[in-house]
Amino acid sequence: MYDIIPIPAFSDNYIWMLHAHGQAAVVDPGDAEPVLRQLDTSGLQLHTILITHHHNDHIGGVETLQSKTGARVYAPARESYPFPHQPVQQGDQITLAFLPLTLDVLDVPGHTLGHVAYYGAKLLFCGDTLFSAGCGRLFEGTPAQMLDSLNKLADLPAETAVYCTHEYTEHNLKFARQLDPSNTALLARQAQVTQLRRQGLPSLPSTLAIERDSNPFLRCESAAIRHASGIHEPNPLAVFTAIREMRNHF
Repeated sequence: MYDIIPIPAFSDNYIWMLHAHGQAAVVDPGDAEPVLRQLDTSGLQLHTILITHHHNDHIGGVETLQSKTGARVYAPARESYPFPHQPVQQGDQITLAFLPLTLDVLDVPGHTLGHVAYYGAKLLFCGDTLFSAGCGRLFEGTPAQMLDSLNKLADLPAETAVYCTHEYTEHNLKFARQLDPSNTALLARQAQVTQLRRQGLPSLPSTLAIERDSNPFLRCESAAIRHASGIHEPNPLAVFTAIREMRNHF
């Protein structure tokens, strides 16, 4: 079996590392130095780099890691990158034989137009699309695209572990409670996350079961979220658009 560990980067990023048998893969290495330190400390060789989207805090370390390790890079086909890579899109699979693990590529536009996620063995590496108790900002895509992407991820098995790339959970939960203060799942999640963060531990991974119960962006059909959004008819897209705009200013 393999281990998955978070490598902290910048103020709130996680670079996820999967490793077994002396080899490793990393997801979205925005900074090379913490990855190189972890490789050295653990005695690992970097085999593969997986990229979800083109923002620099997710790709800034790729060229250094490539030059020092020779790792193979997979990145979204609908985005441009300055480094050699294998373009991937929905329908493609990536097999990491050293783990072993096979990941399906999912197109999840919204945060960026070419954003992808990687899913396999009930593990989801979703970049900045789905966050714990939240979702990414719409820098390039439309609300409809993001909502479709979130619904695609929410349809995966409930026990799927959600490995997003930012430690935003505490702030997201405060916003979610403002929308839905009587939600007991939110209260329980907030207590759990507060304890983890006080201990200096990541709030991640979450699971899709937890997100379905507590993430307002996956609950746009709920009466409570609709009421908080100010949308009076059952219209999940209008609700999503409204609460995403509210979150932008929270």
